[in-house]
Amino acid sequence: MKKILIRADSSSTIGTGHIMRDLVLAKRDLFDSDVIFAVRDLPGNINHKIEEAGYKIASLAFDDIDELANLAKREGAETVVIDHYYIGYEDEKRLKELTGATIFALDDTYEKHFCDILLNHNVYADANRYKGLVPDGCELRCGPKYTLLRDEFIEAKKRKSHHSASGIQHRKLQVFIAMGGADHSDKNIDILKVLENFENIHAHIVTTTANRNIDTLKRYAAGKKSVTLHIDTDKIANLMASSDFAIVTPSVTLNEVIFMELPFIAIQTADNQREMSYYLQKKGAPFLETFEKSRLQKAIEETIESLETELVDFTDLSSEEKNAVLAWRNHPDIRKWMLTKEPIPLKNHLAFIDSLRNRKDRLYFLVKYQGAAIGVIDFTEIDPTGKTAHFGLYTVPGTRGHGRRLMRSIINYGFKTMNLDALVAEVYKENEKALKLYEKFGFRKTGIYHRENQTLLRMELRRK
Repeated sequence: MKKILIRADSSSTIGTGHIMRDLVLAKRDLFDSDVIFAVRDLPGNINHKIEEAGYKIASLAFDDIDELANLAKREGAETVVIDHYYIGYEDEKRLKELTGATIFALDDTYEKHFCDILLNHNVYADANRYKGLVPDGCELRCGPKYTLLRDEFIEAKKRKSHHSASGIQHRKLQVFIAMGGADHSDKNIDILKVLENFENIHAHIVTTTANRNIDTLKRYAAGKKSVTLHIDTDKIANLMASSDFAIVTPSVTLNEVIFMELPFIAIQTADNQREMSYYLQKKGAPFLETFEKSRLQKAIEETIESLETELVDFTDLSSEEKNAVLAWRNHPDIRKWMLTKEPIPLKNHLAFIDSLRNRKDRLYFLVKYQGAAIGVIDFTEIDPTGKTAHFGLYTVPGTRGHGRRLMRSIINYGFKTMNLDALVAEVYKENEKALKLYEKFGFRKTGIYHRENQTLLRMELRRK
């Protein structure tokens, strides 16, 4: 049987993520090997997890590559897995020279490595970025295909129930919070204090005994019916599956959150999270580069609003909804801002909706908030290659305060679901209400058009 040595650590300072993902690696990819974990006995470690999983532990006295090499030779290790931020290129090169073993390096931040196999299992991983950072012939395993997911996440996702937006406001929202097993940034209580401003939220804090602030956290949560602590739990997948959204660090845990299709807010707490942070920013995902009470509160408010908002494709509308949409579209306050200002006949309206089933260049949605219709949004001139689309929106006549909700729906769907890089609107110059709304969301004027003695402004928003 092939012998493999895994070098990783956990502690109150380092956290628990390395050991947890290496246990998945050992079980999933190294299942037919004799695996030994080489670890140090650091304060707040979770070395007991390794023993509980049935793997042997070899204790190291120092962060010394010669000591590790001697251990590898003594154990007859054919492969040495390095999952350690403080073991880099020169150490890996020396380890190779001393042992002749296959060097298998895990990486999150595009560092230089002297290895035979490199694994970056994060959703953002790009093999092209390792050019010049690894030796020729190095086997690269990058991206979601290689994400180290425990079996329970795969099973929990199959069982996951999708909550209805129309009924979500009538119950407490379940929020999954994981700021790292060690919570080295001590942010759990800060987050809970922000959540106290929301009466309809129940917080599930996931942490471990490696958390040096665990006693303070226990005292804070004691007696609070809206907070449940989960310490050293093996039910994380089930907790995610039963939650409405998550507040997490942009770390290994976020790979699991994304796999579970759980809405989230990410808060960066360490430099080694920067690559995931860049990825989230490009995707337009809810992300805070540092904890800030007011920004977190706003992000939570927008997340809840998103959960309470439902987009219904026009091709799925009921007969009653189709008639209602036509009545709104033909209302004088709506059609005066449309390119086609004449009332649309029912026959034409129904034919148009039916045609959308075979169209790839446009999408129309009825938008519901807390179960009630608030307006319509659409995407036209969809260009998958250029990653652009034009859009439009209107609120149900006679209602107020929904413009921003419709705009957030457009931006979220356009940038996150459709993966667009730019959203474009053509707005009549006299439509001051619409222009103010677009400007509040960061749209910029990029052109002027003249049509039928009227002036239209081209407004554009690009993904950051």
